Amino acid sequence: MSTNFSRRRFLQVTAALPTLSFPAIITGKTQTKSAGKWPVIVCSRGEDWGRKVNAPGWEILSAGGHLMDAVEKSANVTELDPEDSSVGYGGLPNEDGVVQLDASCMYGPTHKPGSVACLEGIKTPCSVARLVMERSDHIMLVGPGAQRFALAHGFQIENLLTEKSRLIWLKWKENLSDQDDWLPPADGIYKDKNGRPSGTINVFGIDAQGNVAGITTTSGLFGKIPGRVGDSPIIGAGLYVDNEAGAAGATGRGEEVIRTCGSFYVVSLMRQGMSPTKACLEACKRIVEINQRQGIKIDFNDKFVAVNKKGEVGCAAIKGSKKYPPMVAYTNADGFTAMAGEYLMEQPER
Repeated sequence: MSTNFSRRRFLQVTAALPTLSFPAIITGKTQTKSAGKWPVIVCSRGEDWGRKVNAPGWEILSAGGHLMDAVEKSANVTELDPEDSSVGYGGLPNEDGVVQLDASCMYGPTHKPGSVACLEGIKTPCSVARLVMERSDHIMLVGPGAQRFALAHGFQIENLLTEKSRLIWLKWKENLSDQDDWLPPADGIYKDKNGRPSGTINVFGIDAQGNVAGITTTSGLFGKIPGRVGDSPIIGAGLYVDNEAGAAGATGRGEEVIRTCGSFYVVSLMRQGMSPTKACLEACKRIVEINQRQGIKIDFNDKFVAVNKKGEVGCAAIKGSKKYPPMVAYTNADGFTAMAGEYLMEQPER
């Protein structure tokens, strides 16, 4: 592709791409967008996980509890679940078989963030990130320093590698190359093309006073180089909160989100009056445009989720399909809703 791919031409091309919208799932009814109410709790998952994640946060918010307590307890749901291999306990490890966790939080009324990166042995990194925000004069702590900070506040070091995640790592390790000394399992194939799993969860909340807060937490890219930090703990990339505009977060290929300041970009667009879904879609277009200018194939995916000051919710991804569109789930006084967002490119269904 020519490197003279202009923004005007990009917009012409992407206008022809399928940017589909699907109805939400809500107690047998359908909606095309969120109603916009306070209080509200939001997460970047669909129907099944969305209900579980939102439940403790909504219980706190609806009872008039603290906003940060609500988003933290909701984020803890996936961090503590060994069956979720993308966040916290049971997360997929780096190339050495070690689980390293990243997380960030941000509280709108103070505009203060906190984050941790490459944290080992602590199941709930978002809770440590909150302590960095509230109990230190720093924004980010990494590696052994983040772990020592967690221990000082009463956390216990635990083995985060479950048997399930260990076996996934071992198969990946054995299939890396036919030139090393690892022998593949009986069902193994070298250079497995099923992709490298990654995963993250974003949780946002708005309380009855209209204050906004958010959390992003992840175990990062499976098989990453030890010490790799993705977008999740970087304020403005994997998470950004502005008490006057709303909150946004990202999942997917973190390197692309970092170099576009993705979540900050989404919140900035909402500040200008753009809807959450439209703002998320524009952030996806920006990533695609940057790569297409360099002739780089879009063989990755990124998804953004956002809530604006009104309590309206939206999401968008670079890739999706009719069967598997990008999803966002929120809970407010009207109940629980899992809502599909928009996407730029059709992703082949496996």
